[in-house]
Amino acid sequence: MVFSQTNFEKAEKLFVQEKYALAKPMFENILKENPNHLKTLEYLGDIEGSNKSWDKALIYYDKLKRLNPSNANYYYKYGGCLGMKAKESNKFRALGMIGDVKANFEKAIQINPNHVEARWALIELYLQLPAIIGGSEHKAQKYAYELQKISPVDGYLASGHIAEYFEKYKDAEKLYSKAIAIGGSKVSYQKLANLYKNKMNQPEKAKTLLENYQEKKKL
Repeated sequence: MVFSQTNFEKAEKLFVQEKYALAKPMFENILKENPNHLKTLEYLGDIEGSNKSWDKALIYYDKLKRLNPSNANYYYKYGGCLGMKAKESNKFRALGMIGDVKANFEKAIQINPNHVEARWALIELYLQLPAIIGGSEHKAQKYAYELQKISPVDGYLASGHIAEYFEKYKDAEKLYSKAIAIGGSKVSYQKLANLYKNKMNQPEKAKTLLENYQEKKKL
C-alpha cells in the first residue's frame, strides 16, 4: 500500500507538471493493482482527453460514472469528451451523439445545481448547433440567467458571449463591462479587449483597457 501510494504521488506530480507521457504508464500500473481507483481513472481520462483520444477517455469517464454516479464532474467530463468526439465526426454520426452530450451536462447540473462549467458547456452547445437540430439563442440564454444567480460575473460573461456570437456588439460591450465592474478578473478584461480589437475595430480602446488592468494589478 505504501509503495502504491508513493507511486501515485509521483505520477500525480508528473500530471500536475503536464508531463503526461511519463505519468500515463505509472497510472496504468497503479490501475492494474487497484482497477477501481477513482483518481487514477480520472487522471487517465484527462490524459487521453488532452491527447484527443476521445474513445479511450470515454471508457475511463464511463467507468467513473458507474463507480460513483453521484459525482457531477464525471458526467460533465464525459459530456465534454463526447462533445469533442461529435465535433470531429461526420454530421450524421454527430447527430446521434448530441442527445447524450446534453443529457450528461444536464445530469451534472441535476447532481450539483451550482455546477458552473456544465452550464457554460450547454451554452456553447446551443450556440454551435444549427437551429434545425436544437440550436437556440433562447436556450443558451436560459443557462446564462441560471449562471447569473450562481456567479454574477459568469452570468454577465455568458450573456456577453451570447450577444457577441449573434453580433450584438454594443450589448456584449455593456455586459462585459458589468462583469469587469463586479469582479475585475483578467478574463473579463480580455473578453472586452478582444471584442474591441476583433469585432468593433477599436484596437486603441482594447490597448487602453488592458493597460488599465495592468495598472489595477499593481495597486
